[in-house]
Amino acid sequence: MMSFVTHWTGYAALAVFAAAYFLVIVEESTHLRKSKPVMVAAGVIWVLTALAYSTQNQSHAAAEILRHTLLEYAELLLFLLSAMTFINPLSERNIFEALRARLVSFGFSLRSVFWLTGTLAFFISPMADNLTTALVMGAVVMAIGAGNGRFIALGCINVVVAANAGGSFSPFGDITTLMVWQKGVVKFGEFFALFVPSLVNWLVPAMAMSLTIPWEKPSATVETVEVKRGGYIIILLFFLTIASTVVMHHFLEMPPFLGMMAGLGILKSYGHFIRRKELDEWTDITVLDDENSRRRNGLLKPALKPFDIFISMKRVEWDTLMFFYGIMLCVGGLGALGYLAVLSTFLYQDLGATTANILVGILSAVIDNIPIMFAVLSMNPDMNLGQWLLITLTAGVGGSLLSIGSAAGVALMGQARGVYTFFAHLKWIWAIALGYAASIGVHWVMNSHLFNP
Repeated sequence: MMSFVTHWTGYAALAVFAAAYFLVIVEESTHLRKSKPVMVAAGVIWVLTALAYSTQNQSHAAAEILRHTLLEYAELLLFLLSAMTFINPLSERNIFEALRARLVSFGFSLRSVFWLTGTLAFFISPMADNLTTALVMGAVVMAIGAGNGRFIALGCINVVVAANAGGSFSPFGDITTLMVWQKGVVKFGEFFALFVPSLVNWLVPAMAMSLTIPWEKPSATVETVEVKRGGYIIILLFFLTIASTVVMHHFLEMPPFLGMMAGLGILKSYGHFIRRKELDEWTDITVLDDENSRRRNGLLKPALKPFDIFISMKRVEWDTLMFFYGIMLCVGGLGALGYLAVLSTFLYQDLGATTANILVGILSAVIDNIPIMFAVLSMNPDMNLGQWLLITLTAGVGGSLLSIGSAAGVALMGQARGVYTFFAHLKWIWAIALGYAASIGVHWVMNSHLFNP
């Protein structure tokens, strides 16, 4: 790949990216959605990249790199679209409200809920993925802590850290672990050597945050929340979709989005029968007065509407999906200009593997860990298994340092907009950093034999 790191187009691309990311960070004060600046920056950076390559009569090469980057985004988009669409019908069918009511009836305190959602996030993310897990557990936190913004913020931070940590010891828990596994540098069973370090990474900040959460119980609702028709079937379809995605990827080496989109198709088909049944019941309502007559004639909006899967798709967090588009294309453009290669060379040749792998984790809190890990795998530095597991760990959990450092954090910022924010997460970076350092230390001690040449 060509290098334009000292060319004016390279400097201009860096400036554009820095300006766009600054606007993302100050989103809370400007109220400018985070997807807007990075989408504009992506277009500008690739124009600059094309200009740089055209100076060498290689415009076609730039276009091929762009298409490759777009393919990576398309796979991510389809996966996230299906995962997020599953969450919305579960909410519309009152699944999370029913779960909230049940937990309240059990007498769980806010602190107990904090630990329960964190534990579930840690152990579900290795089987599914950290993003989907964070979305589900985040919805539970928001349902139980409704009206308590401070608890929701702490609960979301806990879920993000737990989901990222849990996804670090499984090939299916995070995109970076999948990349390492597919490359063949770490075998399937070897990932589980990171279980205890990952657990420590979550427990350290969780214990610190839990001390600030009271034992009070959330206010209970007197009425029983009824799950709407098909709600439990949708839960089953969701888990079957995750299971089939894992099986298809493991045995057939199909990309994960295929299984998720197939599951979405099944959900849409099942949603058709739910809607048909509810439309029949809606049609059979007897017109009793003028108001009902006007409602039936479309002059008034009904309080309850028949199930519509396309409304669930409409309510997907599109700002988050477009943010990923902008970020991946921005970083892909900077990589095409040669910056990622220069960074990888500096880290592994000048600083050494241990220092580099720790810094890569910290860097992943600012820059998406996927292109960073891709650059490292492309360079293929000469490292032992202990070092490869170290970078797998740090790249997976380092994104927890900032809310924008992982897909789970970005998704929950959209789901709990205005409550779980960049600065709310930043207040606890010291505790998350302690967990980050502790997990590295535990890995170094427990898996010392893996660092032998």
